[in-house]
Amino acid sequence: MQLRALIAFAPFVMSALAFSASVGNNSTVTSDTVIADVNGTKITFGEFEEKRAHTLYQPRDAFYRQERNVLDDYINEYLVKQQAKKEGLTVEQLLDKHVKSTLPKDPSEEALHVYYEGVDTKESYEALRPKILERIRQVRFEKAKAAYIQTLRTQANVVVSLPPPRVEIALANTPVLGEQNAPVMFIEYADYECPYCQQVAPTLLKLQTEYKGKIAFAFKDTPLPMHPHAEKAAEAARCAGAQGKYWDYHDELFASKKLEVPDLKAQAQKLNLDMTAFNSCLDSGSQAGVVQSQIAESTDLGIQGTPSFFINGRFVAGAATYEQLRDVIEQELATTAKQPRQTASR
Repeated sequence: MQLRALIAFAPFVMSALAFSASVGNNSTVTSDTVIADVNGTKITFGEFEEKRAHTLYQPRDAFYRQERNVLDDYINEYLVKQQAKKEGLTVEQLLDKHVKSTLPKDPSEEALHVYYEGVDTKESYEALRPKILERIRQVRFEKAKAAYIQTLRTQANVVVSLPPPRVEIALANTPVLGEQNAPVMFIEYADYECPYCQQVAPTLLKLQTEYKGKIAFAFKDTPLPMHPHAEKAAEAARCAGAQGKYWDYHDELFASKKLEVPDLKAQAQKLNLDMTAFNSCLDSGSQAGVVQSQIAESTDLGIQGTPSFFINGRFVAGAATYEQLRDVIEQELATTAKQPRQTASR
């Protein structure tokens, strides 16, 4: 491992020591191992894990992501060295042959001037020209090298078995759509007013259709403080759920993006809900406590933005693309001998 990679890796080590101890080379640490003694009361590793599993998840996930990046770099270097040996070349000669030889000619003086004009500097063009040219050459080389390495990976049989961290998430008071024992549990923490959540909503509908019977979808309310209408919208969806229309109402909120209280009631009317019961539920704030409990849960998990996803306990942050979510789902479906996962009723 290169020194630079080690330096980048170091900040995550301390925050992930518990994870390393539980799954790493230290086989002496078990759930019964005493890791602290407070006034004669012994605290075991298992007890600590049980009480602080959610709090520990984010540092473990950060550790895993950095570890995975370093592993990918290692695999790439290995493949390049292996290919160089196969062709009877040094690594430098291999890159000259398959990467540098494919690079385009240096940009014209006119193009370099355009690049210079976009740089915030007091240096003259003549002084900065060699640095600009070197930068362009380096960027082109790195892109071509990455493309070449990706070709090597595609041709090779690469199986990464480094297990990602997972977290168990309770589904009490959580709407679930799909088969009770689906092999993949897809949990979304989202906010109806969040533009990124709105953006990803059609992707999730597509996945629901494509993987029907294979995935159960769960929705956790995470209205953010900067969105004034999100919390009431979350309550409204739950009021609709009390009449068996949660998912219809949920989809309508993301489609319409209309979240003022009159709009919430109009959408309930559109779904032919009992408006007396719906209005009473919404106006009384009877669902506010449940929404607040899920906000607290997201905070406990270290979630800092929406949408956030947990796919069989694996964390995926942000408005992930269809391809990114599908890849994780396919990886989970490819994992055999999964235990049936308990879900809440619709």
